[in-house]
Amino acid sequence: MSNVYKMTEIVGCSSKSITDAVQEGIKRASKTLRHIGWFEVIEQRGLVKDGQVAEFQVTIKVGFKLDEA
Repeated sequence: MSNVYKMTEIVGCSSKSITDAVQEGIKRASKTLRHIGWFEVIEQRGLVKDGQVAEFQVTIKVGFKLDEA
C-alpha cells in the first residue's frame, strides 16, 4: 500500500529566537497532528515594540503522513 502525505502551514512564535519559534510551532502542532515527518520554514518576521524585538514569528510548512483508511 502506498503512503499519502498532507501539508499544512502553521505560525510559531517566541520571545526568545527564530529557532525557539520553530520548536514551539512543531511542539504545538504535534499535539493535534500525528506522524509529522518534516517541516520547512517559509517565512520569518518579528514584532518590534519600543525599538526592541519583542517576538519572533515563523511560518512553517509541516508535512505529515495520513492514517490508513
